[in-house]
Amino acid sequence: MKAIRVAEFGDPGVLKVVEVPTPFPGPGQVLVRLHAIGVNPVETYIRSGNYARKPELPYTPGSDGAGVIDAVGAGVNTFKPGERVYTAGTVTGSYAEFTVCNVGQVFHLPGSVSFAQGAAVGIPYATAYRALFQRGQAQPGETVLVHGASGGVGIAAVQLARAHGLRVFGTASTEKGRLLVLNEGAQHVFDHKQHKYFEKMFEANGRRGVDLILEMLAHVNLAMDLSFLAPRGRVVVIGSRGKIEIEPRDLMSRDTDIRGMVLFNTPPVEMAQIHAALGTGLADGTLRPVIDQEFPLARAPYAHGALMDGGAAGKIVIIP
Repeated sequence: MKAIRVAEFGDPGVLKVVEVPTPFPGPGQVLVRLHAIGVNPVETYIRSGNYARKPELPYTPGSDGAGVIDAVGAGVNTFKPGERVYTAGTVTGSYAEFTVCNVGQVFHLPGSVSFAQGAAVGIPYATAYRALFQRGQAQPGETVLVHGASGGVGIAAVQLARAHGLRVFGTASTEKGRLLVLNEGAQHVFDHKQHKYFEKMFEANGRRGVDLILEMLAHVNLAMDLSFLAPRGRVVVIGSRGKIEIEPRDLMSRDTDIRGMVLFNTPPVEMAQIHAALGTGLADGTLRPVIDQEFPLARAPYAHGALMDGGAAGKIVIIP
């Protein structure tokens, strides 16, 4: 089979297509023939060598994908060959034509959801759900601000928040992205490159702070976030690329919280709860992953480049 292999850490050019043996599922595992592969920011950090967890070289990147069960290992009775699934984690990596997954990393994909959309579920939708409800404790009627709302996690957060009765503000850097966020249900969307955009959000919210902020770039926004929280508001830090100085009095004066999260820290019971909720949303049409760009497997380096260029308007996927 064809697969991407990384033999050294570095720029996107280290993503090479090679021929490797098709893996075989062991006990409690399944083999998935992939029709689409999700591309996530964490994969670019790992590939560059600038991530705390480094895989042993060489390796095949990726955890998210969607396709059809090709074979099942001993003891597997919850899946059978031919069934449509999406993956949220793999044993052998998802940037390939086939991948082996533990049975707990695979979930049924409704027929109404395309394979490309299924590949956009794993990390983005699970991250958004955990940030909103397990870490952020969002409640119906509250107002949430989603930074970077036009990206994979951002769109997922907007859809999930609206489905649960929250009022949604978003930010995006392009007109295309802002229109997408509005179309997905946000009440207000702002250009975070504009001067004093926080003041415009404050006015749009009746000069009241927001209850919850999902923060993708804490090293840029966190200090301002804290000044924009309502009493007992929460910031959930999903991403950061550096350090920032904050004013602790902004936390103290209104009893607000900063809560960090990394999806890989999610306990198995809570992860099962996440995917049970996501499966229901996919089946009833509440959750509708948006695809921005598709690349063939050989152009995986370009997919990484497009992801890091910013200005997203949905999810980037690879078609093997």
